[in-house]
Amino acid sequence: MKYWVPIILFVLCSSATLGQNQIELYEGTVSYITTQSVYVRFESTENIEAGDTLYIRREGKLVPALEVKDISSISCVCINISTFSLKEKDVVFAKQKPKIIPHEVTKDTARLSVTPEIVKKDSIDKGNDEKEFKQDINGRFSISSYSNFSNSPASNLQRMRYTFSLQADHIGGSKLSAETYMSFVHSNKNWDEIQSNIFNGLKIYNLSFLYDFNETTYLLLGRKINPKLSSVGAIDGLQFEKRFKSMTFGAFLGSRPDYTDYSINLNLLQYGAYIGHDHQSKNGIMQSTLGYVTQYNSSNTDRRFLYFQHVNALVKNLYFFGSVEMDLYQKVNGTPENTFNLSNLYLSLRYRVIKQLSLALSYSARQNIIYYETYKDFIERLLEKETLQGWRFQISYRPIRNLAVGVNAGYRFRPDDPKASMNLYAYVTYSQIPKIKASVTLSATLLETSYISGNVYSIGVTRDIIPGRIYAGLKYRYVDYLYTNSEFSQIQNIGEASISWRIYKKLSVSVYYEGTFEKQYSFNRIYVNLSQRF
Repeated sequence: MKYWVPIILFVLCSSATLGQNQIELYEGTVSYITTQSVYVRFESTENIEAGDTLYIRREGKLVPALEVKDISSISCVCINISTFSLKEKDVVFAKQKPKIIPHEVTKDTARLSVTPEIVKKDSIDKGNDEKEFKQDINGRFSISSYSNFSNSPASNLQRMRYTFSLQADHIGGSKLSAETYMSFVHSNKNWDEIQSNIFNGLKIYNLSFLYDFNETTYLLLGRKINPKLSSVGAIDGLQFEKRFKSMTFGAFLGSRPDYTDYSINLNLLQYGAYIGHDHQSKNGIMQSTLGYVTQYNSSNTDRRFLYFQHVNALVKNLYFFGSVEMDLYQKVNGTPENTFNLSNLYLSLRYRVIKQLSLALSYSARQNIIYYETYKDFIERLLEKETLQGWRFQISYRPIRNLAVGVNAGYRFRPDDPKASMNLYAYVTYSQIPKIKASVTLSATLLETSYISGNVYSIGVTRDIIPGRIYAGLKYRYVDYLYTNSEFSQIQNIGEASISWRIYKKLSVSVYYEGTFEKQYSFNRIYVNLSQRF
C-alpha cells in the first residue's frame, strides 16, 4: 500500500505523450569534486549560463544531474541535484536547442541528436542506402596526484592516479569499433598489495570491441555497461542488439567483474535479455525498456530480477524519468523460492515553469540488493533492513541574466532509523560582476541525521585570468558540526584555491588546494592534474 501512490504516478506518466524538441549536446568532463561543488570543464561555455542544468547518461538516457552555479570561459562550478554519485572524468552534457531544419535529417543533425539511434532508424525508413562508415578516433590520458598531510597523528598520504580512455569508431572506415576506459592507482603505502595482485591498482571499467552488421544490428565483445541495463553493472562477455523500426531487442551472456578487485571472475556468470520501444513525434520521443537478468555464483543462483525504465516529456517543459526493479528469486533458510518483490523504485519529475524558473521532485525507495550466494554469510542482517525511502526537491530561479538563486532539500528515512535524515542547501550566485568580471557565490547548508547535525556557510569567488586559457577560484567555508553523542561542536574553517590552465587546445593542467583548520589540528589536500586529449 505504501508504494501505490508513486507507482500509480509512474504508470500514468508512462502512458503519456511527449513534447520535447531536438537538442544539441555539449560534452564536458568532471574535473574535480568537493563536498559542496562539482567542477566541470568544457571546450567552451559560450552557450551555458548560471542556472542551467547539466546531464549525465544513465540507462542510455540523459538524466538531470548538476545545476550550474558559476561559469568561466571553459569551466562550470555546479551543485549535484541528483541521487547519483559522480566521480572525476565522468562525462557531462549541456543542452541547447538547435535551429530546426524541417522535413530533413542530415548526418550532422543525427550526430547532435539526443536520440541518434532513432534518427538513424527514420533515415533508413526514408530510403537511405547502406551507411558509409567514417573513422573517428579520440581519447584522453591524464596523470593526477593527490597529497594529504596534516599535523595530526594520522600519517601523510601520497596517491597517484593514471587514467586512459579511447573511443575508436569504425576503425579504418570498417564496421569494427573499439573503446576503453581504465585507471591505475597507487599510493606510498599499498605497493606491496599491488605487486601481489595487479588488480588492486588497475581498474578496467571498459574494454570492448563492437561490430556493426548494419545500422540496426551489432555484436559487442568485452567489458562494457549496457546503457539499457545499467543496473546490471559491467558485463564481461557478449552483447547483441537488433532494432526493428520502433522496437529494440537485445541479449547478453557473460560474467560479472569480481566484487573484491574488479578483475574477471568466470564463476560469476550472468545472462539476460531486454526489449525496448521508442516512439518519436515531430516534437520528441518516448522510450521504455524492460529487461530480465539472472546472475550466478559458482553455478548457484545469486539473483534474478526484472528491470523497467521509462523516459517521457509529458507536456512541453515537463520531463519524467522512472525505473523499477523487481526481484524474482529469494533463498531463505536454504530454501529457494520464486518471488515478486520491489527492490528499487526511482521517480523523477522536472518542470520548467518559465525560462527563468524550474522545479524538480524525485522519490526513491531502495532495499538492500541481496546476492544469495555472495552474501550468504550475513544474509539475515540484510533481510532485517527496512526499505530506505527518500524525497528530493529542487528549485532554481534566475530573476535577471547574471543572478541565479536555488534551493535543494532532501529527506530520507528508514522505519528502523532513530531519526530521519534531512538536508537543505541554498545558494545565490552573481556572475560576471562589472569591471572585475568575477563571479561570487554565497551558500548555506543545514544538515540533520541520526548521528550528526550541523551548518555549513560558504563564499566563493571565481574568474577568468586569461579568457579561454587560465581560470582561478577562491573559497571559504565555515563548518559547525555537533555529533549526537558529544556535548561539544566541531568547528572547521576550510579554505580552497584552484587554478586551471589550458596550455594548448588539447593539453591542460589544474591545481587545487584545500586546507581544513580545527582547534587542534590542520589538514591539507593538494590535487594536481595533467590531461592530454587526442
